[in-house]
Amino acid sequence: MADVVVKRSKIAKKGVFASRDFKKGEVVMKWDTSHKLTEEEVKNVPEEQQHYVAYNSGKYILMQPPARYINHSCEANTVVKDHADVALRDIKKGEEITSNYAEDLAPGVEMVCACGSKKCRKLILAM
Repeated sequence: MADVVVKRSKIAKKGVFASRDFKKGEVVMKWDTSHKLTEEEVKNVPEEQQHYVAYNSGKYILMQPPARYINHSCEANTVVKDHADVALRDIKKGEEITSNYAEDLAPGVEMVCACGSKKCRKLILAM
């Protein structure tokens, strides 16, 4: 996808960055939803892949590149709608694309937060 690029991130090893400006309300990235998982299959996903499992609209999805590299932020600049990341505000070219994982985390899952935001909650819990 030419609108974004995966490169080194301060939040995690890899992140997704805007290759152009995005306006508030614009779809930044549509998810590849072809890798749906059952609840049983989720239990068998290797530990190093667990954080790539999203839960949205009642479905488990093993996120694929580049969307799998969108990092969490407690001050996210996108929101998940209909299996897509949508800009919550204008996003400038070169800015890292972030999402609030609490909105699409599988039930019962917890993650330590490393977003570095001034409003960091330190722990991400499914909403």
